[in-house]
Amino acid sequence: MPKVAIVMGSDSDLKVMSKAASMLEKLGIGYEMTIISAHRMPDTFFDWAKAAEEKGVKVIIAGAGMAAHLPGMCAALFPMPVIGVPMSGKNLDGMDALYSIVQMPPGIPVATVAIDGGMNAAILAAKILATSEEEVLQKLKAYSEEMKDTVQAKADRLAEVGYEAYLK
Repeated sequence: MPKVAIVMGSDSDLKVMSKAASMLEKLGIGYEMTIISAHRMPDTFFDWAKAAEEKGVKVIIAGAGMAAHLPGMCAALFPMPVIGVPMSGKNLDGMDALYSIVQMPPGIPVATVAIDGGMNAAILAAKILATSEEEVLQKLKAYSEEMKDTVQAKADRLAEVGYEAYLK
């Protein structure tokens, strides 16, 4: 049963949203992923968002560009957390989507990550789940240690070989 739903309005968002899927897989969190346009198929979207809770979804990660209505519409229909991922675009480099997602009206919050921040959206979803799931919490702690070790290894190498050799 999926605990996280990843939804996007277009397949052009898949490159970013696949990073969310990859991170959820790394953390062992079940998910479903789909493409649904809130504008081009509103009835299908409405049915999907209303049914997510019944399917066991605890968090929705919604990616959107330009007017970026998808995350807010998810938050209006789904009673649990929604994380918005603004997509970079050709018009305003994703700033339009960022502003649209973070400027939700009172009572309809959408947690928002950086433009093209699919991976961070998955980590935030995992942190939400970790408040009640010890296994997810332990996997997040292990991931943090892995990141720390990776950075320390890079620092050690830089100290060992110097910056010129490091850059080669």
